[in-house]
Amino acid sequence: MNVLVINAGSSSLKYQLIQVETHTVLARGICERVGSDDAFHKHGLDDDEVVIDAPIKDHSEAIAMVLEALTSGPHAAISSLDDIDAIGHRVVQGGKYFDSSVLIDEEVIARIDELAELAPLHNKAALMGIEACQKLMAGKPMAAVFDTSFFQTIQPHAYMYPIPYELYEKYAIRKYGAHGTSHRYIAERAAQFVDEPLEDLKIITCHLGNGCSISAIDHGVAVDTSMGLTPLDGLMMGTRSGAIDPAIVPFLMDHEGLSTDEVNDLLNKKSGLLGISGISNDLRSVRTASEEGDERAQLAYEMYSHSVKKYIGQYIAVMGGVDVIVLTAGVGENCDKMRRMIFTGLQSLGIELDIERNKGRGGEREISTDESIVQILIIPTNEEYMIARDTFELVHDAE
Repeated sequence: MNVLVINAGSSSLKYQLIQVETHTVLARGICERVGSDDAFHKHGLDDDEVVIDAPIKDHSEAIAMVLEALTSGPHAAISSLDDIDAIGHRVVQGGKYFDSSVLIDEEVIARIDELAELAPLHNKAALMGIEACQKLMAGKPMAAVFDTSFFQTIQPHAYMYPIPYELYEKYAIRKYGAHGTSHRYIAERAAQFVDEPLEDLKIITCHLGNGCSISAIDHGVAVDTSMGLTPLDGLMMGTRSGAIDPAIVPFLMDHEGLSTDEVNDLLNKKSGLLGISGISNDLRSVRTASEEGDERAQLAYEMYSHSVKKYIGQYIAVMGGVDVIVLTAGVGENCDKMRRMIFTGLQSLGIELDIERNKGRGGEREISTDESIVQILIIPTNEEYMIARDTFELVHDAE
């Protein structure tokens, strides 16, 4: 089955065409700056890639451009739209309604729209992608795969906030998490890597990139995660503050004269690595500056590693131990220095990083010593495949 995976953002649209049974990516690409005259479409695999500069009015035009690239020209992956069997959409917020992926119907669309308040940029964008596919590929089965559904196993004592209970009843204010598709994938792959049933393992999964989250997965079940009501909570990130004293918000509003939108923008887009370093949200640039002696860059680097280390410690306590720690995403997979800083000092917990193994790059690998009680793994994430797999299973079961 060929599944077209769509990940629609507010001004972008990423896609992959995946042959599920063979795990083969037939095509991939992205439409950037959707809604502007300086938009462009990048399409192709690896080095065989073409970039098309063209205005893209909306997501419907973006989908049309994607379908044309898939079926015509020198970079065509299929001969016609008939070769697309189903479409899988990434949806960030599924709230309490969805504890698994679902086939899309009008009721599902209504729920995604209802939950847009919790993820306004992401859910509205997903709806635009769904609507565009309905228009251009009428009748094709579509699935919604939610970032939050993996965390619906988290119990109330871990997902509730200690605020008046009636606010939870009124507004559903609670922890929902994010990156769930990534955490689910790397936990499954980690179990296969160590050749143990997922149900026998205590795993801490670390998705460390520009956006960061850590999850505790106890015998195959998510029991806690660092992101909260929104992706702002938890770890220090590229531009997000992560968890801070909540009193900072009214303090800034009073002393800086900030509106709610302005303080939200400050914490989401101007904080984290960028806010502390004053240089970049990209850890590579911050690392370079720190090694050249920039004190703020050094501070940002140390704060990032400290934030990750704290959550690893918390989740060891939550689960009463850990068997495997997995790292993924841009920082988790590629930054040996950050990994070294994160695991320094954890030897007393049975966590020993192998310095030489840690220097390696690429692919699934173990970076802990042979003597380490806890195995440390790097597993490149593959959210697109998980979306395609869920879509395949849902369509297959519905036939």
